[in-house]
Amino acid sequence: MNELVYLVEEWSKDKGLNNADPTKQFLKVSEESGEIAAAMARGQHEELKDAIGDTIVTLIILSQQYGLTVEECLAQAYGVISKRTGEMVNGVFVKSEDL
Repeated sequence: MNELVYLVEEWSKDKGLNNADPTKQFLKVSEESGEIAAAMARGQHEELKDAIGDTIVTLIILSQQYGLTVEECLAQAYGVISKRTGEMVNGVFVKSEDL
């Protein structure tokens, strides 16, 4: 995983994306997320795999544009969710404070 993140970051630098407008990059994140939904709706497994990968790429670049690493963002999020309590409701995890 570390090697793939590094390769994406280097590709981003080669294309000048690392210094581009993060608001435009977030639009790419949203676009790719929409492709996940489309692939799920159509039951297209290979397209789903590609869309998830593309979304991860766009998030790596977005974090890079803000001087962050995707690893530190994930670590911060995990630090929060690892302590979270709640329960499954209709197949969705709902935080205790939202129950």
